[in-house]
Amino acid sequence: MTPLVSIQNLSKSFPGVRALNDCRFELLAGEVHALMGENGAGKSTLMKVLAGVYQKDEGEIRIDGQLVDIPNPRAAQALGIGIIHQELNLMNHRSVAQNIFIGREPRGRSGVFIDTQKMERDTRAIFERLHLDLDPRTLVGDLTVARQQMVEIAKALSFDSRVLIMDEPTAALNNAEIEDLFRIIRQLKSHGAGIVYISHKMDELKRISDRATVMRDGQYIATVPTATTSMETIISMMVGRALFESEGPMAPAMDHEVVLEVRHLNRGRTIKDVNFVVRKGEILGFAGLMGAGRTEVARAVFGADKVDSGEIRVRGEMVPIHSPADAVKRGIGYLSEDRKHFGLATGMDVESNIVLATMRRFLSLGFFLKRPVIRETAARFVKQLGIKTPSVSQKVALLSGGNQQKIVIAKWLVRDCEILFFDEPTRGIDVGAKSEIYKLLHALAEQGRAIVVISSELPEVLRLSHRILVMCEGRVTGEMPALGATQEQIMQLATQRESMANAVVH
Repeated sequence: MTPLVSIQNLSKSFPGVRALNDCRFELLAGEVHALMGENGAGKSTLMKVLAGVYQKDEGEIRIDGQLVDIPNPRAAQALGIGIIHQELNLMNHRSVAQNIFIGREPRGRSGVFIDTQKMERDTRAIFERLHLDLDPRTLVGDLTVARQQMVEIAKALSFDSRVLIMDEPTAALNNAEIEDLFRIIRQLKSHGAGIVYISHKMDELKRISDRATVMRDGQYIATVPTATTSMETIISMMVGRALFESEGPMAPAMDHEVVLEVRHLNRGRTIKDVNFVVRKGEILGFAGLMGAGRTEVARAVFGADKVDSGEIRVRGEMVPIHSPADAVKRGIGYLSEDRKHFGLATGMDVESNIVLATMRRFLSLGFFLKRPVIRETAARFVKQLGIKTPSVSQKVALLSGGNQQKIVIAKWLVRDCEILFFDEPTRGIDVGAKSEIYKLLHALAEQGRAIVVISSELPEVLRLSHRILVMCEGRVTGEMPALGATQEQIMQLATQRESMANAVVH
């Protein structure tokens, strides 16, 4: 059977970096093929070469057995290759139909005016094929992320794409939206399309893919059937090293000093009479479904959002927190779930980002930067946290997600924050980097810092926490020690609509 896509001996270099070295990859028609590897393994680079975003230095690409050249994305589209990037590329101020046919709108008989009715009819035909209930006239900005992703898929199919590349397609989707996406993937597969699926979520890959190709350090490692290969085997091929394994949930340190206490916190419908404490050297896990109010609580404590009422106490002293600056003065740091927008200045270098929250400390005469001190401080934290970067002068945007996350952590450690909120600390990063973040969080707790971890992954909450607080619809519906807790107990509380504030599961 001739592969739909065959890549052989492909190499690609950027200035100072060999991103791909003698890679190969094969995709069959009617197959979902998982492409796996840590951040920086070369997965996205390989797919961007196939999609015409980058041009190869060496090697060959064949489509249906025919040798092809793909100099740009338009050439890839002409060959039936579509890519849906993790960060969606849509125009929010335009309609669904306009986004799908941008640059190739159907024209009327004169060839001058756009035939809007035909464009909307063609869009509806694609949606009918996907069994999607979407109005082509809706503004993209009014759609959920999941619906926007469906628009991207429809856009790729409007080019008659036979190869569809999906990069982290479920990163921002809830369970129901993931099921809808999987339905469409299975439908496309049944019609003979080949789908390349890039994700760090192991359980998803087991459910949706037929084969998996593993990459490491820009090189091909192996291709295996997903159904008969254990995730442990695939992870071992991905990382090529032993991963950090915590001892599992630990008993809460009830005798430790209370560092942070939140009393009767309220904000509109999103936070309803929330109470909790965090102790020195403790990791408190916040669990709950999307929209439960966990992030809203963290933002309120950090002063990013104004509250209606409530008290915040640091070491027993009630403190007014009206802004993030007030929180930072009290030793509170917040690592946002959206690190690229709220945690990092991605256009700046590593050393600038690390000292960003403490810049005044590195000024001479209130104006001149102490460059040698900044460099020494950044280098120390790069070494301490194991941040992989060619130098502290490297642009943060060029680093992997795991290393970017470590830089955000370094920023708050330089500030010497005693209380740290981690909101989805491992979102979008691979298993190896995730393991290193776990190790780092445990080390910070052992140093005496009080840590709150918000995570949508229940195994992560159970693995990291000493205690777990569960929220539903803005309320705390339960609290339990992580030791002995189960995912079923957490889910029961996460779907408990009636208030059970301060309830404890023994």
